[in-house]
Amino acid sequence: MTTLLPTSTAGSLPKPSWLAQPETLWSPWKLQGDELTSGKRDALALALQQQQQAGIDIVSDGEQSRQHFVTSFIEHLNGVDFVNRKTVRIRNRYDASVPTVVGPVSRQKPVFVEDATFLRRQTTQPIKWALPGPMTMIDTLYDGYYQSREKLAWEFAKILNQEAKELVAAGVDIIQFDEPAFNVFFDEVNDWGIACLERAIEGLNCETAVHICYGYGIKANTDWKQTLGSEWRQYEQIFPKLQQSNIDIISLECHNSRVPLELLALIRGKKVMVGAIDVATDTIETPDEVAATLRKALQYVDADKLYPCTNCGMAPLARHIANGKLQALTAGAAIVRQELQRR
Repeated sequence: MTTLLPTSTAGSLPKPSWLAQPETLWSPWKLQGDELTSGKRDALALALQQQQQAGIDIVSDGEQSRQHFVTSFIEHLNGVDFVNRKTVRIRNRYDASVPTVVGPVSRQKPVFVEDATFLRRQTTQPIKWALPGPMTMIDTLYDGYYQSREKLAWEFAKILNQEAKELVAAGVDIIQFDEPAFNVFFDEVNDWGIACLERAIEGLNCETAVHICYGYGIKANTDWKQTLGSEWRQYEQIFPKLQQSNIDIISLECHNSRVPLELLALIRGKKVMVGAIDVATDTIETPDEVAATLRKALQYVDADKLYPCTNCGMAPLARHIANGKLQALTAGAAIVRQELQRR
């Protein structure tokens, strides 16, 4: 990126009301068959326009064709049964009914490549595409076959690598792996989680990112945050090993969080997507609030490596609120960009 402080989103944007229920996570589709296929494309084009009108530099699909950031990928794989579901504890936080791994997992065909090809045709801007990370995938399933979190994660890493290579061939510039599980299972992250992620990025000739947030603004997550005390130091346990990894960009939750920003010094040298927009509130940040978060981060991140971003996805928000937040992000980044250029 030649732009200083290039802006982007963590991933999801609100879906249009004709495609799915607004302000609802993982809402069922309102269309079927060919109508659903064309509806998803229309929504993708709208999400791109929404980002462009707000002045976002690195655009995405807004996850318009996905019901869920993990299972919408998994449902295209062999070896997973979506009918016989089991209840599991997700990230030690809440119970959910999830699909079951019943045999060897494999990918028969590309999952998101057609969508990425469509998006690439609509814009010359850099595109970032989010995929679920291996550890977050295994935490969103019941494993009735491998009986080993690590074994299943390595299988998913191979599959993700196949998908990522085809996304890059379709014109994607940054592949982002969503790993909220990295904020929970610290021993596993350090023992094999980061190595597994490196398997997923093996041989990719594009930039790679890992997004590690504290989750969507849903009650289970906001309740969990209340138990974390006055300082959220989870990142401290995984940053040293991430700093040594082959991942190019680390995407973090910073605004309105209790993360001590001095922890960013532990990943000095990496590019950092600094979450400067709180997705757990309907209050739209002012450009000055965004700028203040970015200035704090600049104490620990070199200016040419700082990418202003949202804390997490914005799927559960009303559309006008998400728009306002995108505009605040770009306006806040512009303030700091001008300050840096004056220096």
